[in-house]
Amino acid sequence: MTANYRPSEPALAKSSVNSLEIQRDVAEFGDSARSLDLSVVVPLYNEVESLPRLIAAIEQSLDPTGMAYEMVCVDDGSRDGTAALLKQLAGDRTNLRAVLLRRNYGQTPAMAAGFKTARGRVIVTMDGDLQNDPADIPKLCAKLDEGYDLVSGWRKDRQDDALTRLLPSKIANWIISRATSVQLNDYGCSLKAYRSEIVEDMNLYGELHRFLPALAFIEGANIVEVPVNHHARQFGQSKYGLGRTFRVVMDLMTVFFMKKFLTKPMHVFGMFGFASTALGLVLGLYLTVLKLFFAQDIGQRPLLMLATILFLGGLQLLSFGLISELLMRTYHESQGRPIYRIREVVGGETIATDRHRT
Repeated sequence: MTANYRPSEPALAKSSVNSLEIQRDVAEFGDSARSLDLSVVVPLYNEVESLPRLIAAIEQSLDPTGMAYEMVCVDDGSRDGTAALLKQLAGDRTNLRAVLLRRNYGQTPAMAAGFKTARGRVIVTMDGDLQNDPADIPKLCAKLDEGYDLVSGWRKDRQDDALTRLLPSKIANWIISRATSVQLNDYGCSLKAYRSEIVEDMNLYGELHRFLPALAFIEGANIVEVPVNHHARQFGQSKYGLGRTFRVVMDLMTVFFMKKFLTKPMHVFGMFGFASTALGLVLGLYLTVLKLFFAQDIGQRPLLMLATILFLGGLQLLSFGLISELLMRTYHESQGRPIYRIREVVGGETIATDRHRT
């Protein structure tokens, strides 16, 4: 969904491993304390011409606000000199952190690396090709202060080709909104603002960067969408084309399953498994009655094969449900992930701990 980014070179099956590898690599650089007001996370791939203007535009937009901010630029294995320029710019500034990945992993792992490194209480993501407008960042942060957990940009006046970009995007946005119950006009806009605790609750893998609002919704986030500016690409070419459609559909199926059945997979496998087994059993009993009481030949009937397939297939689905339940319990227990999220606790006496006593 996200525009103007090149998909990962490795096979999609390795994406989750790539994300874990990046998390290990950046863990020593990420600070656990949220010491800044804002972190602007920008994944980059071959944006050497756009990078200086992007940094200047972000500074021009945020310096007057008085916020303590940083820019976290993640170079995703660029081959055009982006990494070298990024290192140079980071050496000249104290508000720029350069994260250089070892190779091209893809946008989701690059975002995960940026999130892990960011130190801001608010995290804003945007593309590095100058199509997103940094001047919109204060507006997104102000909207976040109204009580929302995620503010998503909406490129209402989008400067892209109508046939190859706008029409497929509108169709995809409509499908994703219906499947995820998160009604957004523009899932593909990278310009978004998050509260840091929402980002910390999300584990990114595969190519799920397109569905960050849906993942945040699963974690209980309050989400709103605001119109933002959008500019035509100034340098280079878009790294995405219509070939990403298949990956979007596959990722959408994953997100839909996570939203509906992440903590209760037996509900979906068990429902279909029970229905299939029951139907197969009924058909089998019907054929048995014909054989025993009416002396009819059932060996050549397609119905016998259908009953057998339904019965055995239903037993397999029930088995998948049990296995999935065990996997989900292992997933939550091994990571210490709760199955709930507390938004706020009001009232009660504050109990001092040894760490806070003087």
